[in-house]
Amino acid sequence: MSLTPAQQAIGDFAPKLVELTDDVLFGDIWTRAELSPRDRSLITCAALITNGSTEQLTNHLARAKANGLTEAELKEVIIHLAFYAGWPRAMSAITVAKKVFGQAEGKEEG
Repeated sequence: MSLTPAQQAIGDFAPKLVELTDDVLFGDIWTRAELSPRDRSLITCAALITNGSTEQLTNHLARAKANGLTEAELKEVIIHLAFYAGWPRAMSAITVAKKVFGQAEGKEEG
């Protein structure tokens, strides 16, 4: 059985947080039919950028691509939010995106 991302990140250090992340957040909230996974990813990335939560943005940008958002769309979200969330947050987010998308490009070539 493979470990979930939450189990990999915090393991036995905070088992209740792992449980809530895996069972409630990703097991319930992310699977509700009222919004598509693509829409949830778009909303989540926008919220993380707006909050300056770039440590969580890395995984969510990759998830957003897996859920059907393109790199161009995600870059456009960051550009758009520069005027609503602030320039420093957009610059931090685009730096994360560059790393995430650069890693994806490198994997595709190899």
